[in-house]
Amino acid sequence: MTGWRVYSQIADRLRARIVAGEYPAGSALPSEAELCAEFGVARNTARRGLAVLEDEGLIVTIPAKGRVVSGAPTMPYRYRQIADDLREEITRGELGPAVPSEAALRRRYAASRNTVRQALAVLELEGLIVAEHGRGRFVRPLG
Repeated sequence: MTGWRVYSQIADRLRARIVAGEYPAGSALPSEAELCAEFGVARNTARRGLAVLEDEGLIVTIPAKGRVVSGAPTMPYRYRQIADDLREEITRGELGPAVPSEAALRRRYAASRNTVRQALAVLELEGLIVAEHGRGRFVRPLG
């Protein structure tokens, strides 16, 4: 694997395998060492990719067993749940004009920075919020 943010590429590939049923609920994922060999990356990079899946709730770490698929692969990703919640607040007029900071959203949802950023990216793509460099994110006026 090459390029920027290789750990997110690892997370994407593992997520696809989970959704495809290659790793069903309750099954163990390959060890960090096996993932390093498969993807040709350092252990820390593999761990970061696994952390993304853990933040999304797709896998859990069980002592002496490793990382295990936590539930049905059709479960909604955490970032989508956060985006849905924020979207609902925007449409009800409860959020704005400024969107809370990433740090505030991380505390509110007990989520990682990456998960919060993914949720905000969804809302930006939908045109509900806009990012202003150096100022933050703001709710785009409806209408």
